[in-house]
Amino acid sequence: MENFRKVRTSEEESPLPFPDLPPDVVEMKVKEGSKIRNLMNFAMAQMELKGSRQIVFSGCGKAVTKTITCVEIMKRKLGGLHQVTKVRYKTLLEVWENQDPLPGGPAQNLTVHKNVPSICILLSRDPLDPNQTGYQPP
Repeated sequence: MENFRKVRTSEEESPLPFPDLPPDVVEMKVKEGSKIRNLMNFAMAQMELKGSRQIVFSGCGKAVTKTITCVEIMKRKLGGLHQVTKVRYKTLLEVWENQDPLPGGPAQNLTVHKNVPSICILLSRDPLDPNQTGYQPP
């Protein structure tokens, strides 16, 4: 692997694991390099100024802890939010390129499929089904 370098990483798009969400629900996709301050400014504006009733935070891999941090900050600042947490796995596709290809030969690429943990957290001002797996009352 020392002769290969990572060219790109992409993740498979998958629908949110929450049924019956309104089509205009705000989804915060937390990435590894996201700044918590920027995420929280936008999310708080959506909930307070725009009057959104629900918001979904999602993150995978190294962004899982940052996703949980954002949710806990929002619950502390707003209060009275119902929460449903879903944990699953997402597949990442990494494409690696050979640094030392054989002379006259085609460039060799290697594709790696990685399963990484992923979390989706729904916060709602409205009551949610308490029998749902992953439910936490305010």
